[in-house]
Order: sequence, then C-alpha cells, then structure tokens
Amino acid sequence: MSLIPKSHPRAKSLYIRERLVHGFDDGLVAKEGLMAHGRGEAFDYLLGEKTSKYAQNAIHAAAFLLATASYPVISVNGNVAALCPREIVKLAGIVNAKIEINLFYANEKRKKNIVHVLRKAGAKEILGVDSKSSKRILGLDSARRIVDKNGIYKADVVLVPLEDGDRTKALKKAGKKVITFDLNPLSRTAKTADITIVDNVVRAINRLILECKSKKIQKTPFNNKKNLAACVLEIKKNLSRRLPHA
Repeated sequence: MSLIPKSHPRAKSLYIRERLVHGFDDGLVAKEGLMAHGRGEAFDYLLGEKTSKYAQNAIHAAAFLLATASYPVISVNGNVAALCPREIVKLAGIVNAKIEINLFYANEKRKKNIVHVLRKAGAKEILGVDSKSSKRILGLDSARRIVDKNGIYKADVVLVPLEDGDRTKALKKAGKKVITFDLNPLSRTAKTADITIVDNVVRAINRLILECKSKKIQKTPFNNKKNLAACVLEIKKNLSRRLPHA
C-alpha cells in the first residue's frame, strides 16, 4: 500500500518513483536504473511535469512512423518493464510490433523476471531471450550489442524508451529509424534519434497509443533538432517562471 497522500503536490512523480522501487525489489530494475531515473526526474521537474506541445509534436511523428513501418520493434529494459508493461503490450498490438528485451546490465534472472511481467501484461511473443536467435549490432561493446535476428536486427523502425546513446548511434548506423523517450533534450540519445519524445514515458506512452489508434493519422513536418531546441527553450521559460522575484 502506498504511503503517498493524493494531496501531495508531486504525488504522480512519487508514485512513479515507488513503482521503480518495487521493480527493483522484484528483480526487474538494476541499481543503475534507479539512478538513471533520478536524472530523468530532475529534467521532468524542469519541464513542469507535463506534456509540452513539442512532445506532442514528436508523439504524432512517432505514431506515423510506427504505423507505416514494415517491421517495427519495441525494445524493453528493466525500467520500462517496471513502469509501463501493459502499455508496451497494447502499443505493440496496435502497430503490429515485435517486443524484444534488451538490457545494458544483462543477466538471465532479470530477463526471466521481465518476461514474466510482460506475459502477465498480455504479451504472447517476447524476443531477446533465445541465444540461438542472437545477432550482433556493429559498433557496440556493451551487452546491448546482442539482439534478436527476428527482432531489432531485422527491424526498420525501433522504439527504444529510456535508451543509451551508444546503442542509438549503432542502430542508426545499421540503417534503422529510431524513436526514443528521453527527458533530457541534451543527451546523446535525444540528439541522435530520428524522433525524440521529450516527456516522461509513463505520461507519453498513453498519448502515443491514442495517436496510433487514430484512423486519421497523417504525416506532418517534423525536425528533431528544431524540436529539441524548442524543448530547451521550454525549460528556460519554466525556470524563469519559477524563479522568485525580488
């Protein structure tokens, strides 16, 4: 039972933090994942803990790219599995995407725990767990270089929530379009991806699901670098509003 009162001004943020702690206790989240979330939470605070119009623009562009992809794949790590497994499974069903587990701090026990959570959320097929299907992405030294030949290796579009910059760069070099959620508009991941949704994945993924479900989804002009620059300016505006005036 949560001890966070609903009246707390930052209750939603604390609920998310609590879910990650439970995810750590359940063997989904690495210790390093908790620290990574803390960094993202700081940027979320600077963004006003809301979905900006620039994030919504990126969500729309991402929905169109997923909906028109030939072979989309959603990459899942421990944090994503702890925060939004049902939403991942729902999104995959809507855009006919494969789900693949891919971990930086990889071990078989964590993989099995993530598989259990995804299956509980309704996933039928989960890639990235059979060593016989393993392929390597060039340009990476971490465990994330190991991908599934029927998943990320084959994909034309990869959704990589809460990603690291090295793999984003490697996926791009491999000829894939990359969509990511990243609360830090200055990160390597954000600047390397084709579409960066600068928003909390818990907030934004439901908006992405709604966009993907729309039958009227259309391609609109989108420039990731310009959108990221606008997000930085949004942070600057939020800081100006929050500063105490003499």
